[in-house]
Amino acid sequence: MAGSFAPVTSGTSAINNILVQEANRVGQDIYQHTLHTSPWVDLIKKGSFPDGYGYQLNTLVYDRALPQSDGDNTGTFNVLGLNWANVASSALTSSNSALNSAALIEGSSIDRTGPRNKSARIDFTKKLKSYNLQRASVESPRINVDDLRFAAYRTEQLGAIMNILRESTHRSWEERYRDEFDRLAGNFVPCLTSGTPIVQTIDVSAGTTKEGTATVSIDLNNDFVSSGVDVDYTPTANISNAIMDRIRMRMIRMGAGQKAYGRENSAPVFGLILSSEASYALQTEAGFRDDIRYNGAKVSELIAPLGVEKGFRGFYHLIDDLAPRFTASSGTLTRVRPEVYSNGVLIPNSSYDTADYEAAYVLHEEVMEALIPSPNISAGGVSFNPVNYRGDFKWLNIPDEVINPDGTIGFFRGVLASASKPIKPEFGYVILFKRTTTTPAGL
Repeated sequence: MAGSFAPVTSGTSAINNILVQEANRVGQDIYQHTLHTSPWVDLIKKGSFPDGYGYQLNTLVYDRALPQSDGDNTGTFNVLGLNWANVASSALTSSNSALNSAALIEGSSIDRTGPRNKSARIDFTKKLKSYNLQRASVESPRINVDDLRFAAYRTEQLGAIMNILRESTHRSWEERYRDEFDRLAGNFVPCLTSGTPIVQTIDVSAGTTKEGTATVSIDLNNDFVSSGVDVDYTPTANISNAIMDRIRMRMIRMGAGQKAYGRENSAPVFGLILSSEASYALQTEAGFRDDIRYNGAKVSELIAPLGVEKGFRGFYHLIDDLAPRFTASSGTLTRVRPEVYSNGVLIPNSSYDTADYEAAYVLHEEVMEALIPSPNISAGGVSFNPVNYRGDFKWLNIPDEVINPDGTIGFFRGVLASASKPIKPEFGYVILFKRTTTTPAGL
């Protein structure tokens, strides 16, 4: 074998050879541990990154707009709605219908006082949002193909290795989509026992918005100002239905219901990605326990394959049992991973089970779009070896006159690349709550 692989010396030692040889005599049944899957890969909108436009692009987004009228005839259009006025100064009668009809055409009987000021106006605002392509790669240890001659059940072992590589790619995409949604979501909701806010601006002195800022980068003690003083927004309460109700109604009024994942009694049903524990806390919260029993909302064809049977108070609970968890010290969050390596073996992280803080996400398909480059590249009649940027693993055998003169040493390599295109980040919410308390967040 190529590389510094130590021999197995005891029954408790990790098998760190890529392929177990016949001398070790293993049974024909070769197993592997699997990694958790989540809805992030299925529900994030995806597209192709355009060729020929560089690595950094901009998207033009128009803000919502409604008519405004000059309600006080001062030339300032600052009153929402239209300014309705009578067309004629008097009602039509049988005796004057012809006269008034003519007058309507000529305008002599029409209220023409300030005709331009009587018209409402819609002002359009727009903004440019930039995004860029990012890339990552992952490789297996080096493998000497000559070892395949002596490996026990080499087909099964290589199959297990390929499954591990594929699952690692799947997990990497889950992390990517979750982290990018967390970064781009425009609303941050720290759950407090009372006065839970929905904030869009953090680090007020620098004018930084939540959009474009990862949750783990927020200073919970110093980035928020209320009534001119710094406030501590470190979560003190668990997630609650009162907070979710407020978020849902806010989304409906902002127009997010047009692309909801389903409808119940003509009202939109949104997606909520959260852990099993957080879902249970919402469904068993005092005063709301009967809602799940009487809720019969039909699940859409997009959501049903994820195992969701019904909605709960306007949300489909999409379970992610690898939801981000954190510890906090003086307002600084530290991410705690679900797994950790111990002596080279990936094992569950006990600190993840005890971490105080957890994040849930209100998902909407218009928050972002993941753009992945096309693998085929050609120019001037010349075609190049395509690279699949979705993380499919390819066997590479790179000759070298010193370490690989016979071309018998190779490795598996996967390349991942994507750009996260922001569309309507204001539809995305990050809810940070204290999972180790039973006190629900209050308004």
